[in-house]
Amino acid sequence: METYFDNKGNLLNARIRSTRDKSVLYTLKTTFGLRGRKVTVLLDENPAPGRSSHVASLYWKDKSFEILSQKKTVSEVRRTQGGFFKKWVVGDLDLSRHWKWTTDRKEYELRYDDDEGWKATLNDNMSIAARFLVPGRPHLFGKLDPPTLHLTKTALEADEIFLILALIYSEIKRQDSTVRNLAGIWRTSLLTLDYYDDD
Repeated sequence: METYFDNKGNLLNARIRSTRDKSVLYTLKTTFGLRGRKVTVLLDENPAPGRSSHVASLYWKDKSFEILSQKKTVSEVRRTQGGFFKKWVVGDLDLSRHWKWTTDRKEYELRYDDDEGWKATLNDNMSIAARFLVPGRPHLFGKLDPPTLHLTKTALEADEIFLILALIYSEIKRQDSTVRNLAGIWRTSLLTLDYYDDD
């Protein structure tokens, strides 16, 4: 399944469209409160007859997913391989994150690369299940490309909704971390300038 997000500036309030015919497959809607994001809802725009269009929710404050009325926290479905030393020396984005909805499902390893975006792999990186690319830099004299999501047949059959939520959650957390890091650099620069201005 090759798709793109039609709202380039806001992944959490967008429609996921097919690249083949531009039809809407899913809609993401997010509510915000005074303290930030509350809930992101994933709606199926083509539900099976007699089924609800509401297929999943991402509760930001609780850090939990709800898929087809089954709710689990992120800590229940994600494990991080590496540890404190690797996180401190190598960096948070170089850690392996393994996602698995239930024990009888496949486990996906999610990794981020600046050029390729997010990649979900199976079998110790032997096969790719999904790719999620959110362009971060606009082209010179051109439009910013929309975020794209590619799910393989294997992922579609087993964990389509779960992988969509895991990839969106990971990307939003990556963006939050980038903003925090930039704010820290900016604050440090201001403190350095104040120090030298006192002379």
